[in-house]
Amino acid sequence: MSDQLAATRRAAFLRAEIERHNEAYYRHDAPTVTDAEYDGLFRELQTLEAQYPALHTADSPTRRVGAAPLKEFSPHRHGVAMLSLNNAFSSAEVAAFDQRVREGLDDMAAVDYAVEPKFDGLAISLTYENGIFSRGATRGDGSTGEDVTPNLRTLSCLPLRLAGSEWPPLIEVRGEVLMFKGAFDDLNARQRERGEKTFANPRNAAAGSLRQLDSRITASRPLSFFAYGIGAGADALPVKTHDELMKLLATWGFPVADERRVVCGAAGLLAFFEDIGARRAQLPYDIDGVVYKVNQLAAQAQLGFVSRAPRFAIAHKFPAEEALTVVVGIDVQVGRTGAITPVARLQPVFVGGVTVTNATLHNEDEVRRKDVRVGDTVIVRRAGDVIPEVVASLPEKRPARDLFGGEALHPPFFMPTRCPQCDSAIVRGVDEAIARCSGGLFCPAQRKAALSHFAARRAIDIEGLGDKLVEQLVDAALVHSPADLYGLTQETLAGLDRMGEKSAQNLLAAIESSKQTTLARFIFSLGIRNVGESTARDLARHFGQLEPLLAADQAALQQIPDVGPVVAASLAAFFGEPHNRQIIERLRLAGVNWPDSAPAATGTRVLAGKTLVLTGTLPTLKRDQAKALIEAAGGKVSGSVSKKTDFVLAGEDAGTKLENARQLGVMVIDEAAFLKLLNQGD
Repeated sequence: MSDQLAATRRAAFLRAEIERHNEAYYRHDAPTVTDAEYDGLFRELQTLEAQYPALHTADSPTRRVGAAPLKEFSPHRHGVAMLSLNNAFSSAEVAAFDQRVREGLDDMAAVDYAVEPKFDGLAISLTYENGIFSRGATRGDGSTGEDVTPNLRTLSCLPLRLAGSEWPPLIEVRGEVLMFKGAFDDLNARQRERGEKTFANPRNAAAGSLRQLDSRITASRPLSFFAYGIGAGADALPVKTHDELMKLLATWGFPVADERRVVCGAAGLLAFFEDIGARRAQLPYDIDGVVYKVNQLAAQAQLGFVSRAPRFAIAHKFPAEEALTVVVGIDVQVGRTGAITPVARLQPVFVGGVTVTNATLHNEDEVRRKDVRVGDTVIVRRAGDVIPEVVASLPEKRPARDLFGGEALHPPFFMPTRCPQCDSAIVRGVDEAIARCSGGLFCPAQRKAALSHFAARRAIDIEGLGDKLVEQLVDAALVHSPADLYGLTQETLAGLDRMGEKSAQNLLAAIESSKQTTLARFIFSLGIRNVGESTARDLARHFGQLEPLLAADQAALQQIPDVGPVVAASLAAFFGEPHNRQIIERLRLAGVNWPDSAPAATGTRVLAGKTLVLTGTLPTLKRDQAKALIEAAGGKVSGSVSKKTDFVLAGEDAGTKLENARQLGVMVIDEAAFLKLLNQGD
């Protein structure tokens, strides 16, 4: 037997042994060898791979030790959006969720739910091609995350090659990276011994460890992973329930939570919540609630989604943690839309795992209702374990007078009458709780935020135009409105701080590229009050073009589903302002454009009920533009190819989706055929 063949067989044996020991250690907490024996096997495999480089496979356990630092993370667009969950905080809200589900399932008498812990970690997506781990990314904004593949390879509990069978050519596994409590304590102890910064809580430690530019640092951190679902590729799996899906993931080698059940109805949900809540402190990892999902996958599909959250699932959050501290000042912040928000500056206090120094007071009415004053002792809560807020003031701890019996030490709060940023008047509409700065684009606070919103990835998408650069452009009086961005020159940009010639060229190229957009993105980019992404898409689908939207009155706007009086009033007020129309006109004259479509109210929805998959680079249409046209025509865009797919729209450099389509006999069309198909409705 040749040395090469012997080394190949030995390497295969070592890889299998190491993965077997990894499974016993990380999934079952029952190590089968000592650390020294494990290290010996690992070092032997490293030596063989160094001697015979051809043995260094993509799924080798040695790939977990980390690599040299990366310059930056690359963006990764998820094939299927990583949606967030709506939250419930009370038994009544859980009962209401169960009622909505039963009504959505044709008044079903009782529904089975898969219930599991809501891990307090970092959501990630793992892509496997032909059973081999190929890519991993953070959730990001739900549509696009950060590619952290080299770091994820270092997690010993994450399979680099799927075990078992029945996995499709491409599968996207969703889960949570976290750090166990014991591992977190050990990490902080090591950090203190080295005189380095300690972490506030396991979640921060996990998130910081996974987002290291040097994957060798990630490899040194005790990270764990639990799988909880599937993104792309779900349609191809031979399972009918979420519980079956979790069992299938376990057979593939993924850690899944032991603390999961299938229960019936609202009573079953609340019983599980009470049970795991009582055992929360004894769990080896942090959780901030429980996730409830309709167990039957067909029922999930029937219920569908609302905006950016599923109707078939909800997160039941534990009560927020609270603490006492003292208000040292009350400031007001000016938001993107001019909203004036009172903010309490606090003596630092540790709440819910983080140190809090500021907390929202929401609005003037809330400050008065709670009677919060400078110097007060207050109860601070991290609402939903995320946003710090002042729950109440404790007036009994407030001294009534100063030492000489003079004026009260703690006068009531009054909203300022002038904007702290631009000195414009602060006004408050009838029946509105929020006060607003009237300065509009003249207000630096609004101008910067409005420009950042306009350039954001989900809006016009000008890559490289971040908050710091926006601040420079506004502070230097180079940009006063979004339209001014399209008049910037390389000479002007190159003179800014940290903006050399190459950076200026890249930004100008991104600005030029942003001219090709969609109507939905353009509407959203304008920053109209009460108009989010979902509403912007509804407006674009309904009108098809900008001009009819500009001409619509409030009555016409309210004919659109989910557009009520408040949204209609915001739209009418925005488009009724001459300076807003001037900016829109300047943007169009600068070349900002999008493909128009037939109004949904009158046009034929030629793709109604059809599912399309996009792959490759199209000749003229961006992916977002093609998606908008599909949705405007009544179609649905999926991230993976299955027997249920009607068309695959393929461009250059199409990948495995094209191959899957051919194997399944799904019709493949190019851009020309796609546009011809759309024109059938004209």
